[in-house]
Amino acid sequence: MGRIMAIDYGQKRVGIAVTDEMKLIANGLTTVHSKDIFTFLKAYFEKEKVECVVVGEPKQMNNEASQSTKFIEPFVKQLKKMFPDLKIDRFDERFTSKMAFQTMIDAGLSKKDRQNKALVDTISATIILQSYMNSNQF
Repeated sequence: MGRIMAIDYGQKRVGIAVTDEMKLIANGLTTVHSKDIFTFLKAYFEKEKVECVVVGEPKQMNNEASQSTKFIEPFVKQLKKMFPDLKIDRFDERFTSKMAFQTMIDAGLSKKDRQNKALVDTISATIILQSYMNSNQF
């Protein structure tokens, strides 16, 4: 059995979350700089068995692709090229940043800690992963 990984891809940072091996719990893993993502993924995949990568798909309220799609599509294309045997799913990421911020407030994080964009990206990836798991698509 392998893990499921979720990626919240951004132009500057990439939030990453993974499940446990039993695929029961979504956990925030880390945030890496966008330019380092493939180096990170290659090293991670060598250590851990990942059977599916879920990439957040930004959509507008009318369900059309958002402007961020033009940055994410080349990433997904390269991901498929580098890891052709890996299952890659897309999942709606609307509101994940807002939900992540609210999660930080609910958790009692200070205003300074809530300004940590890397933490927001990791929490967003975790929300994408948990939502994907809740949708029973795996």
